[in-house]
Amino acid sequence: MKLKAPEHILFIKPYVPGKPIEELEREYGISGSIKLASNENPLGPSPMALHAIEKALSGLNRYPDGSGRELVMKLSKYHGVSYNNIILGNGSDEIIEMLTNAFLLPEDEVIIPKPSFLMYEISAQSAGAKLISIPLKFLSIDLDAITDAITDKTRLIFLCNPNNPTGTVISKKSFEKFIKNIPGDIIVVMDEAYMEFIRDRDCVRGLDYINSEFNIVTLRTFSKIYGLAGLRIGYGVMPEYIAGILNRIRPPFNASSLAQAGAAAALDDKEFFDKTVKLVHDELEFMYESLNKIGIGFFPTQSNFYLIDVKKSADDVFESMLRLGVIVRSMTSYGYPEYIRVSIGLHEENIRFINALKKVLL
Repeated sequence: MKLKAPEHILFIKPYVPGKPIEELEREYGISGSIKLASNENPLGPSPMALHAIEKALSGLNRYPDGSGRELVMKLSKYHGVSYNNIILGNGSDEIIEMLTNAFLLPEDEVIIPKPSFLMYEISAQSAGAKLISIPLKFLSIDLDAITDAITDKTRLIFLCNPNNPTGTVISKKSFEKFIKNIPGDIIVVMDEAYMEFIRDRDCVRGLDYINSEFNIVTLRTFSKIYGLAGLRIGYGVMPEYIAGILNRIRPPFNASSLAQAGAAAALDDKEFFDKTVKLVHDELEFMYESLNKIGIGFFPTQSNFYLIDVKKSADDVFESMLRLGVIVRSMTSYGYPEYIRVSIGLHEENIRFINALKKVLL
């Protein structure tokens, strides 16, 4: 008998990550390329994290602490929440998957903004749930339309704040109006992977609602601000009841010993944290000024990436930039066929990007 996967799995479109530098250089026969496609930290990893990881290497013959006690305790103190409110994940992606596995049955409904982080779709579809996609309004998440889309089958709502790929945020005022209309059997997931870069003081923060009556799960990651994307370590802060459910299905050693050690040390690295934030904010202003000078449209952001309107095929611009050794992200698959998404790099990388973009567009 021919092996066949379930129909709801076959309909899933695989996640396509940004092109690795090594693959680009091999494919195009070039060297010295730069990657501004995956919203990574251009400064590299936290130095304190690297030192802690080096110290932890000798213990690799042992399984990691399945409870992640040291890291969870530090996160508990850092955010002022209970130890029992925190779940570690192999990246925050894994917590998204745990939520869909634990709380969805086939034909349940999941509401997502579109476009947004693609793993919401993939995880919900993997559970056989029905996706309800709500288009953005002026590049921002449309909370009113999401509220209108709720039915008695709705189980999860995903909100990426700041949203990826647009960099827009949800205000506290609009969120509080929204959350009051959410039934008690629905979980609202606030994905705050880029929260540390926000300058808008009116932006809502999911952690402010940990002791409220609402079912709000806040996701954070060490991939961006702390530069630990390669370690795959994230966490969720949520009501104790939800955390208890996720602990029933969480793999016993899902956060590696190196990831736990590096993340725990990174939390203490305030110098690196502040340096990263300053770099991103300073370089965003440089990019804005440079693009304004040459008359190329862009959209201001609250994150470490932003969108550019290239007014032609984004795929063609992506390919042309690749040949100049600059990796960006075409937004065609996100429904924006004339936009590219660009991550903030080091100053010299950003200068190179601007010069390459001028060659391609002007």
